[in-house]
Amino acid sequence: MPSTYDKIQAYTVPSATTSVTLSSISTAYTDLILIVSASSTTTNNHQLRVGNGSVDTGANYSTTILYGDGSSAGSTRTSGNQAYVGQGSTSQFTHVFNFQNYSNTSTFKTFLNRTNVTTAGGWLGANVNLWRSTAAINTIEYFTSAGNINTGSTFTLYGIKAA
Repeated sequence: MPSTYDKIQAYTVPSATTSVTLSSISTAYTDLILIVSASSTTTNNHQLRVGNGSVDTGANYSTTILYGDGSSAGSTRTSGNQAYVGQGSTSQFTHVFNFQNYSNTSTFKTFLNRTNVTTAGGWLGANVNLWRSTAAINTIEYFTSAGNINTGSTFTLYGIKAA
């Protein structure tokens, strides 16, 4: 990683689970990058929630989604009690999240994510997510709508230093 990135947390899933929570995230950075390299027991949807102290489960999220699978493409918009991340896969997939201005307490939080499922015909996506809260993000929960995140999946969180 570039020298402006500090590894804040790294977690490897020790046994299959439905969710992973990263907490006690320092507010000493301007932005965060979360890289999820994983596989799951199903191709069902994956979601994300954020919060300050605990995750926000209220209807304070919206997501604009662009996606394709090699033969078709589309877009959609959702809102609800979680941010939509993308599909999982029983083989390898990667989600990369960029949380901009995550510690600013005067603006809503925007985060981008890209998804790449590495199987033939796998799902590719790019999302813009909004958490309608001015609280600083210090907790991130990643979870599946069904099935499990497999053993050995990794979650690495980086902080980006101020210029």
